[in-house]
Amino acid sequence: MPLVKTWQLIAGSAVAGLALSVAAVAAAGPWDSGQRKAERARAASWGRTGGADHDGGPGSGALPEAAPSAPGVLGAIGPGAPRAQSAPAAAGGLAAALKPLLADPALGTVRTASVVDTATGQVLYESGAGDAMTPASTVKIVTAAAALAALGPEHRIRTTVTPGATPGQIVLVGGGDPSLTAKKKSPAGSGGSLVALAGDTAQALKAAGTDTVTLGYDDGLYTGPARHPIGVNPNIAPVTALTADEGRPDDSTSGPVDRSDDPSRDAARAFRTLLADRGIKVTGEPAKAKPAAGVQPLAVTLSTPVAGLVERMLTSSDNDIAEALARQTALASGRPASFEGAEQAVTDRLTALGVDTAGSRFADGSGLNRADKVSAGLLTGLLAKAADPQRPELRPVLTGLPVAGFTGTLKARNSGSSPAAGLLRAKTGTLSGVNSLSGTVVDPSGRLLAFAFLTANTPGPEGAEKALDKLAAAVATAS
Repeated sequence: MPLVKTWQLIAGSAVAGLALSVAAVAAAGPWDSGQRKAERARAASWGRTGGADHDGGPGSGALPEAAPSAPGVLGAIGPGAPRAQSAPAAAGGLAAALKPLLADPALGTVRTASVVDTATGQVLYESGAGDAMTPASTVKIVTAAAALAALGPEHRIRTTVTPGATPGQIVLVGGGDPSLTAKKKSPAGSGGSLVALAGDTAQALKAAGTDTVTLGYDDGLYTGPARHPIGVNPNIAPVTALTADEGRPDDSTSGPVDRSDDPSRDAARAFRTLLADRGIKVTGEPAKAKPAAGVQPLAVTLSTPVAGLVERMLTSSDNDIAEALARQTALASGRPASFEGAEQAVTDRLTALGVDTAGSRFADGSGLNRADKVSAGLLTGLLAKAADPQRPELRPVLTGLPVAGFTGTLKARNSGSSPAAGLLRAKTGTLSGVNSLSGTVVDPSGRLLAFAFLTANTPGPEGAEKALDKLAAAVATAS
């Protein structure tokens, strides 16, 4: 039997087994990160019967029922929460607190603001809220919402190994997984594993009586320039459909570092080494190739679910994940997987969510491009939609935001004795002369408020960040 056909039989059995195992695990569920499980449990506790299942005891014959839940510690945040003060009074107190803080020269020559009640959609304060501004990394809120709307929170991105078009060839096919790693243990949580993929591939090859192959790689899923318009920059690798460890040459998982000039080739080389470690000889250098037509993969590895990718992107302000999610949004929308296609797809998804995108532009997914244009009102509108009980698929937009004084890019901001520490969740944004902050906070009356502050022509990041932190803390404490 020809080698390709033998591999097809093996792969078919493997895929069938994979489908059964996936179904079993899905039934046991969930795949979510701890943040999302907690969010889901909390939402369940708002129901009349709570969220935990308990059967009726041996021999009862009764179906499991949800056990009553104890009152929430922050019960005022739940549905139907009482309002401790009238909206006009709250809005008046907020305006009095924010106006003098917005006048701080550290915020540059242009500053816009929006604060809304997520439960009612009521605007509590605004100043230039409809003005299009360069958002920097706060545009990742947009990228997150569009990706979740297009793909769903449970979607996983495939990386496969498939028989090649020539005898004795296998092809590593990239699907655009930004969590793909060549390390034995993923340094950033669950995700696609080249190590596991190499192990499964080696097993399939040996079962077919093959221990020597040539290796090709296919990164053709994405189109257009791979290099971000910002050029060579330590904050982002070339955007390809096949990248391991974000093209990082060290053990870092976030932050700036010089990246690979050709992440696809380097991922294939890493995979060749992993195959060799498992007894498969790879002759020659990996080269670009296409898989054979109509054949099943020999092996598959799956990414972190989109919900987890969104949370990691927002918490660490990960530009590589952001650009990957923008392209996945384009693919799910039938658009080319390029910067231009992603821009069109993200615009379409926001429009479908009922967001007014007039004057906006989403030139990239990360916010590194100064051509991005977003208003403060658009950001608070999206955050309010993410808080909507009718849109649970958008919830990771909120759960992924850094927590003031504790996580991600807010770990050292509004920390310690700040009244916003632990209550404020927000996405930061920083470019030269541009500083922004957008997120959510629980106010003294128990309301979940969404806010956005965007600035331009700031004299320096340190003073601007301190001024933005004061504004966010004021939203948390104004009454």
